[in-house]
Amino acid sequence: MSLVRVHNFSVSLDGFSAGADQSGEAPFGHAGQRLVRWFMGTRSFHVTTGQEGGSTGIDDAFARNWGPGIGVEIMGRNKFGPQRGPWTNEEWKGWWGEEPPFHTPVFVLTHHLRPSIEMKGGTTFRFTDARPAQALAAAKEAAGGLDVRIGGGPATVRQFLAADLIDHLHVVIVPIVLGRGERVWDGLEELEQRFDVEAVSTPSGVTHLTFTR
Repeated sequence: MSLVRVHNFSVSLDGFSAGADQSGEAPFGHAGQRLVRWFMGTRSFHVTTGQEGGSTGIDDAFARNWGPGIGVEIMGRNKFGPQRGPWTNEEWKGWWGEEPPFHTPVFVLTHHLRPSIEMKGGTTFRFTDARPAQALAAAKEAAGGLDVRIGGGPATVRQFLAADLIDHLHVVIVPIVLGRGERVWDGLEELEQRFDVEAVSTPSGVTHLTFTR
């Protein structure tokens, strides 16, 4: 059975998974790279970005679960790029470069539709204004029996959790306090009761929480 999974979803101690003041030059806003520094040091990240080296410890063991078995990703518009409102530049194809790391269809949730974008390496961005359950149904059909990854950002993960559509949630608690940005847990009281929860702390200072239905 196809599962709906979230991986490598970093959250600060005060519940933010994106900083304020996001822009083209600052995808995570004022948080900079602090939320994802644990991931950027792993071999999995280095392989994805064509680099050598990287750590091979527990952080990497969690990080590399991101890809296997995934047939489609669903992401919010803010993960695709910083533009808001109607598209003013359809020539720009997102933060992910000419060959994005997804290598699958990617459904981008947005109120402003545009034609699909085919990229090198098998990634195709498809833009949809569907609600979570409708988007998931379309994604499962496109996934061909493989799993669907909910890629973020925070609002997208929160919406799918609120609709009780997620089977596996991997959250990384990063020991920083952001103070402002986009929160993920608002409105999700007693979320933990839906899942079996396990925790693993690592030498990098982060704690990996896995919520499994």
